[in-house]
Amino acid sequence: MVFGENMKYAKRFPSLMLSGLLMMSGVSSWAQEVVQNQVVDSKGGPAVREMTFQQPVTQIAEQIYSIHNLMMGICLVIFIAVFGVMFYSILKHRKSLGHKPATFHESITVEIAWTIVPFLIVIGMALPATKTVVAMKDTSNSDITIKVTGMQWKWGYDYLKGEGEGISFLSALSTPREQIGAPGKPPTEARGENYLIEVDNEVVVPVNKKIRIITTANDVIHSWTIQAFGLKQDAIPGFVRDTWFKAEKIGKYRGQCVELCGKEHAFMPVVVNVVSEADYSKWVDGKKKEMAALADDPSKVWTVDELKQRGEKVYAANCVTCHQANGKGVPGAFPALDGSAVVLGPKADQEAIVLNGKNNKMPSWKSVLSDTEIAAVITYTRNNWSNKAQENIVQPAEVLAARK
Repeated sequence: MVFGENMKYAKRFPSLMLSGLLMMSGVSSWAQEVVQNQVVDSKGGPAVREMTFQQPVTQIAEQIYSIHNLMMGICLVIFIAVFGVMFYSILKHRKSLGHKPATFHESITVEIAWTIVPFLIVIGMALPATKTVVAMKDTSNSDITIKVTGMQWKWGYDYLKGEGEGISFLSALSTPREQIGAPGKPPTEARGENYLIEVDNEVVVPVNKKIRIITTANDVIHSWTIQAFGLKQDAIPGFVRDTWFKAEKIGKYRGQCVELCGKEHAFMPVVVNVVSEADYSKWVDGKKKEMAALADDPSKVWTVDELKQRGEKVYAANCVTCHQANGKGVPGAFPALDGSAVVLGPKADQEAIVLNGKNNKMPSWKSVLSDTEIAAVITYTRNNWSNKAQENIVQPAEVLAARK
């Protein structure tokens, strides 16, 4: 499904496919199809039939663009020089004009020339590229540090340092499934301007501030990419890697996961909203109030029905992709919860798996879901489908205790 979706756009916009192949490390660039089959530029994303990189909004992106143009210029000069000499020789020194082939076997001058000239060309290309690569890895003196966690198939964001410290949220695709369709079935709704590159929770950062990005993953390798920033960093399970950007222009900038990470790979967009410092402070204040309002008292005792109702929403938002709405899972990939020995067994075992994850397939939800949400979703699975667990309810206080 992912391959077919990407190939559809590649066939329709070959120039976009070309610019994507040229972009560093395979960053893709593809257009958006919208209402009435019209195609328009996406604000902060790919442009219609763009033949080169997106407009850079960071110094690193500008350097990458300049180096790209320099390399292409050097390659063009070499191409013209080599083929010019070759065709001149073929035309002016052909046998039909009476020319005879040279009889020399070696030339020290030629040997020296074709060794020194390429060496100088390589040095000329390597020096600016090395300078930019070193600058790309200099994450010191950052104003804000954000941890980015890739997971199938959404992003988790944790503001670790600087203004906004303590803010955490998940960011998932917000394009309705009705616009995407299903295998063998066309979409039932017209596609919007930002089809497949829009999210429910955007990353918000202040303009002209150095933002350090720390990447990791819960399951498989992902890659966090924003073309306009000249930024691409792999998120690898068990590893912590970092990069940075400093956006110099207010606006929304869009990217995607560019590492094939499973069947929903095409549905992992990245959206960064660059705002003024004043607007960023307002966002931080509002986000912290929102998080405080959503925080549940773990000492509250819930009824089974209350937890089931809450758990159904948590399951739909976080678990349904792997375990399916009917609890049957994906054979060979993700286990079924309907009739599962873990779900029907001691609740402490299920709590441990949800909190800590298992075998790099089941991610840890300890830092993503609250005690109440974990208690609710466990209770929901133990009482849903054909499941009728003997220990059929888990209270938030039990999850809090299991964390310790």
